[in-house]
Amino acid sequence: MAALARNPACRLARHRGPVRRARNRRLQSLLARRSCDNSRAAMRNIKLTLAYDGSEFSGWQVQPGRPTIQGVLADVGNKLTQENLQVFGAGRTDAGVHALGQVAHFRTQSALSSAQFQRAFNALLPPAIRVVGAEEVGPDFHARWNAQAKTYQYRIHRARVLPPSELRYVLHDPFPLDAHGMARAARLFEGEHDFTSFTASTGSEEGDRDRSPVREIFSSRLFARKGSFLSAQGFLAATCAEEISAECPAPEVRGAGPIASPSGRAVAPADNFDAGDAVELIYAVRGKSFLRYMVRKIVGTLLEVGRGRLAPDDIREILDAHDRSRSGPTAPPQGLYLVSVEYPEPWKW
Repeated sequence: MAALARNPACRLARHRGPVRRARNRRLQSLLARRSCDNSRAAMRNIKLTLAYDGSEFSGWQVQPGRPTIQGVLADVGNKLTQENLQVFGAGRTDAGVHALGQVAHFRTQSALSSAQFQRAFNALLPPAIRVVGAEEVGPDFHARWNAQAKTYQYRIHRARVLPPSELRYVLHDPFPLDAHGMARAARLFEGEHDFTSFTASTGSEEGDRDRSPVREIFSSRLFARKGSFLSAQGFLAATCAEEISAECPAPEVRGAGPIASPSGRAVAPADNFDAGDAVELIYAVRGKSFLRYMVRKIVGTLLEVGRGRLAPDDIREILDAHDRSRSGPTAPPQGLYLVSVEYPEPWKW
């Protein structure tokens, strides 16, 4: 046995397993470093289309110690690329606000294809965030600065009993509302206006001075949807939405045109539609860009019109006042959705 122990071949055989494992670990580490050495690789620009449930997040923008959409996307992207990614979004949605078509982009030297990025992100992201589309775009594309229009929708549930599944996704208001008055008031936001009365402060006087409060709204309309999920038909209940007619004609506004219904179809005003039968009111607004809390402040003001505390024509005076205290309260975040973002061209290679 002593002779065998002194035999170099025996010692080599005894240590061959650990040596091989150590060598493999060094090789894997080397390959990983080489795969991450993208200093000579071309920089690529990846566009993501996102849907998310904002209930458990503190909004889009990164905040220290808080879960945010942007922060989670950056963390996952860093794992996939071994880079320090910066993720830019088209809109900074608030805490509790949802998205059906948020757009983001990041630049990377990774060799992963767009389809691989989509699969990999969805494999690692929490279920509340999904990448519904991914594509490589040109180097000049920027999700925020190149956006031509954004569409938001706000859902107001009108039934006496709120389905539990809708708790985090609608504002429940079963009390009487003048929907036609709200529709008339909604149209008065169309066009270019100073929206100082319908925004929140940035938190600093300097920031408020530097930010222009002028925004252009292409379409501002109110829709009504019939059919309750709590009925005997369940999810087969009719859920089509129709636009609620206003008492006055809509002003001519550049870029307005027919707005799409929540189902995606262009609709015309329904003069004979009884808004009192609606199970849900949906406010849909399309514009170039929006100020902080702007859509929620508009919705809160429209609800004041619906309750009779404001007249539809008061909207003009509130806009001209440039005074935040004149508008209605800020509507809760859970009813608001960023539905889509439009760009002037495909921005592909």
